[in-house]
Amino acid sequence: FSVFPLWLLHIIGCVLGWVAFAVSGVYRQRFLANAALAGYSFAQVRAAVGHAGRMVAELPRLWLGAPVPVRIEGEPCVEQAWAAGRGVIFLTPHLGCFEMSAQAIATRWSAQQGPITVLYRPARQAWLAKVMETARNRPGMQAVPTTLAGVRQMIKALRRGEAVGLLPDQVPQEGEGVWATFFGRDAYTMTLPAKLAQLGDATVIITYAERLPGGRGYVVRFVPFDGTLDGDSAAQAQAINHA
Repeated sequence: FSVFPLWLLHIIGCVLGWVAFAVSGVYRQRFLANAALAGYSFAQVRAAVGHAGRMVAELPRLWLGAPVPVRIEGEPCVEQAWAAGRGVIFLTPHLGCFEMSAQAIATRWSAQQGPITVLYRPARQAWLAKVMETARNRPGMQAVPTTLAGVRQMIKALRRGEAVGLLPDQVPQEGEGVWATFFGRDAYTMTLPAKLAQLGDATVIITYAERLPGGRGYVVRFVPFDGTLDGDSAAQAQAINHA
C-alpha cells in the first residue's frame, strides 16, 4: 500500500469508511451523536465518513512511501515564533491528516531550526508499535512515546529552542488530566501542553492538515494560539480546548 498513488488509496479508504459506518452500529451512533454535539446535521458532515477511511488507507504511504505534495498556509505566524528565539509547540488536534502536519514542519524548518520532537501513543500490538516507532522517525522528525522519558525529551528540545508536536485531544492517563468543557460536554483533558509551554518558555501554535480532493496532496495551516495559559490547570486546559 505504501507504493500506491494517493488518489487510489483515498478511493479505497473512502469505501472502507462507508463500510465501517454501515456495519458498526456503535460507531455510527457515536459519529452521529458527536456531530450533533458540534452543532452539525449528518448532511453537513457526511463527507467525514469517507475521510475517516482515507485517514487509515493513507498511513502506509505517509509512513513508508515517497513524499506527497503539500503546501503551507499561515507560515508568517511560525516565522514570527522562531524569530522570538524560543521553542515552538505545535498542537495538532485529530482533524484532517494529523500525520502530515509534523512531516510538513520537519521538511520546511528542521534544516534551520533543528528537528521537531513529536509525542505519540504506542500501539498495543507489538508489531504495529515497532512499525510506528521506525516509520515516524523521518528526516528532521523524532518520535518519542507518551512516557516520562518522552516528556523529558520534549522539554529538553524546547529549552534548546526547537519544536515539539502533540495531539492535545487525546485522553490522558488517570491523574494526568483535568475536566474541561469540549463542545459543551465535560471531557478529561490533558494538562501537558500548558506545562510544556511554561517549562520550555515556548510559543503555542495550532496546526492542521487538510486533505485535498482527488489525491492532490495536502495543505497544512498554522493558526496562532489566541488564548492565555494563566490560572490553574483547569483554566489552561479550557483555553486549549477552546482554541
